[in-house]
Amino acid sequence: MIEYRTLRVALLGGGSVGSQVAEQLLTHRDELAARIGADIELVGVAVRDLDAPRDTAIPRELLTVDAPSLIVGADIVVELMGGIEPARTLILQALSSGADVVTANKALLATHGPELFEAAGQVGAQLYYEAAVGGAIPIIRPLRDSLAGDRVQRILGIVNGTTNFILDRMDAHGESMQQALATATALGYAEADPTADVGGYDAAQKAAILASLAFHTLVPAEAVYREGITDVTLDQVVAARKAGYVVKLLAICERLTDPVTGVDGVSARVHPALIPLTHPLAAVHGANNAVFVEAESAGPLMFYGAGAGGIQTASAVLGDVVSAARRHVVGGPGVAESTHADLPVLPITAVRTRYQIALLVADEPGVLAAIATLFQSHGVSVETVQQSVVARDALSAPHTASTATLVIGTHEATEADLAATVAALTTSSAVHSVTSVLRVEGL
Repeated sequence: MIEYRTLRVALLGGGSVGSQVAEQLLTHRDELAARIGADIELVGVAVRDLDAPRDTAIPRELLTVDAPSLIVGADIVVELMGGIEPARTLILQALSSGADVVTANKALLATHGPELFEAAGQVGAQLYYEAAVGGAIPIIRPLRDSLAGDRVQRILGIVNGTTNFILDRMDAHGESMQQALATATALGYAEADPTADVGGYDAAQKAAILASLAFHTLVPAEAVYREGITDVTLDQVVAARKAGYVVKLLAICERLTDPVTGVDGVSARVHPALIPLTHPLAAVHGANNAVFVEAESAGPLMFYGAGAGGIQTASAVLGDVVSAARRHVVGGPGVAESTHADLPVLPITAVRTRYQIALLVADEPGVLAAIATLFQSHGVSVETVQQSVVARDALSAPHTASTATLVIGTHEATEADLAATVAALTTSSAVHSVTSVLRVEGL
């Protein structure tokens, strides 16, 4: 066997993931070389601050603040800096030099993915990004390779560990949103500014990546409908459990037909939803992630595991490094991203799903009939109705008369029809207030 030259790896970023990747490359160099068929050398780690504390120590002689110079001559560049700039510029530099790039940068891929993939294609390089969605969960490669001959119909994903931890605490321990967020922050699951997580921005970026890959169509991040979990209440979580559901923040990517135009397209959305307790995603607890894929031939597939963490994400990064190194040894150009389908990205109004709506109403004859008429007039079919009388001492003025809570479950309806129904309910004299509207998924 002809011995292949040593492959040079440049690492950009020495944070929690970067330091773990560096340690693994140094500690398991011989084992990785045996898997690859060539020796692999970490030539340097670019960092912002040479003296910053790190989860895992990196040899001082490998550290540098000169990322552009480190890239020169590298065969594989691993970008773990995060953010848009200078990550974008450095990745473009690496690709233009012919190096393969491994990244976990979901924000960059969701906003500048087409530019980066085009740059890679022009020189026959490869851009790997298994760690960008789901941490240690292998989901990118199965969608891109294993299911390349199938037709993915739908993806339901819990792709943000922070929000799943918060909602799980609310469900399992009865904590309020504020209490659960405080717990998540204290345990290190939530950042000091949790907006990207609780606002659904992180999950929306991942949904854009998954939808683009699964449907061979460019789905930009700004086309993903997004709602966070900031308005989810403990009352909603408790009511969901009693009704046989659990509340999860879901990233949903699916093929669908616009009910107005008849155009076939795709949809990507992120929002809180009710999941039946019998669905596999309902059993995803703590900060774990899971992606549930529905394919035409393969059927339902579940990918589950740690969605974050330095060592866990490093596992996915190193898998990409090995793949990139093997490609160098075997030879051949990189595989371009598939966007041949070029399907339109449809708005949220084209989505059809089930809903659960909670209302505070007057407890008097004729109210239920009036509400049912409102649903019917807007084309939304009622499937279930649960009524409970609200204790008088739980009420505040002006609702001191006998009052009831109605929880109405619907059959499938469009977002547009549901929105019109809710708007009509808010102006109805029979309804004191619309207290909750949640979509129901996974049935």
